[in-house]
Amino acid sequence: MSHNPHVFGSSEQIKPLLDSSITRHYLKELSDCGGKCVAEYVWIGGAGQDLRSKGRTLSKAPTSVADLPLWNYDGSSTGQAPGTDSEVYLVPRAIYKDPFRGGDHILVMCDCYEPPRILPDGSVKEMVAIPTNTRAACDAAMEKAKAEEPWFGIEQEYTLLDVGTKWPLGWPKGGFPASQGPYYCSAGAGVSIARDICEVHYRACLYAGINLSGINGEVLPSQWEYQVGPCTGIDGGDQLWMSRYLLHRIGEMFNVEVTFDPKPIAGDWNGSGGHMNFSTKATRTPPGGWDVIQAHCAKLEKRHAIHIAAYGEGNERRLTGKHETSSMSDFAWGVANRGCSIRVGRMVPIEKCGYYEDRRPASNLDPYVVCKLIVETTLLM
Repeated sequence: MSHNPHVFGSSEQIKPLLDSSITRHYLKELSDCGGKCVAEYVWIGGAGQDLRSKGRTLSKAPTSVADLPLWNYDGSSTGQAPGTDSEVYLVPRAIYKDPFRGGDHILVMCDCYEPPRILPDGSVKEMVAIPTNTRAACDAAMEKAKAEEPWFGIEQEYTLLDVGTKWPLGWPKGGFPASQGPYYCSAGAGVSIARDICEVHYRACLYAGINLSGINGEVLPSQWEYQVGPCTGIDGGDQLWMSRYLLHRIGEMFNVEVTFDPKPIAGDWNGSGGHMNFSTKATRTPPGGWDVIQAHCAKLEKRHAIHIAAYGEGNERRLTGKHETSSMSDFAWGVANRGCSIRVGRMVPIEKCGYYEDRRPASNLDPYVVCKLIVETTLLM
């Protein structure tokens, strides 16, 4: 007898728009680019969740971001500038290997600035971060706290949708699968949906140089999770954003939509989180690390409302006190308690050091905003 007698698989097949074997053929056969390198510049658009990119040819592969030229784009088409003054500058910040083009080709994580301007007195005003550039403020906070060696590990949950129906992949059309329970970390038809996307993304991130530390199937059918980190300082935000870009690109290849909505399906179904694991040199050092963690939790409690306001749009639909979440209106921390705002690992009080997990951020968190807030609250105030 089946060990999941109430779970039924789907016979529906999602087909890509184009035959990817043709693309693979030409990328393989036309690998000689005459020593030139293609750099795909990636940035965050005006919605704060939309990832944009465009490619340019370089005469040779760069050895660092300092070798990369500044670039610009039409900000009026991304909601970041008016049409009458539409140029927005791209400043390269981090380089990753390109898993799609291969070879010496690269992906470049950028942030966005108003271009230099000539003032009435003839002097030149330097570039200024545009309002949607949350990286600049995060980087400044990380610079102030760098002696504390802040480490971040981000758990990114996401759900896969049928791009034509906007319904979770593998679910009955217009209906619901068997209730939660059989799907978390499961193997087998019907309980593990679209594992190929998760596996391709895993390999692509490792190839690119992103510190992806693990993956797992989640509680909601068609929901998955991966973990980025540990990363030091600003690298946490850079790597999470680039990992999202890779995931969207892979979904594009499979003709499947990736959503980071914190509650993709209403009702008795788990939402999607972006849990933030955090430690510093002091929390990682015994025997005083455990006392430092408790002091951090006290600081985080005092600024609970400020953090909640910045932890993701629609998070109120997820943080209800049910489905492994804390209540949005209350703050609590505890050891091994997944119903708390802050979860401390079981071994931390024993080993007198370690890290803790902020379980409040939603899956659509801006990691630059969340990392900055945690550092400000625990280290800079």
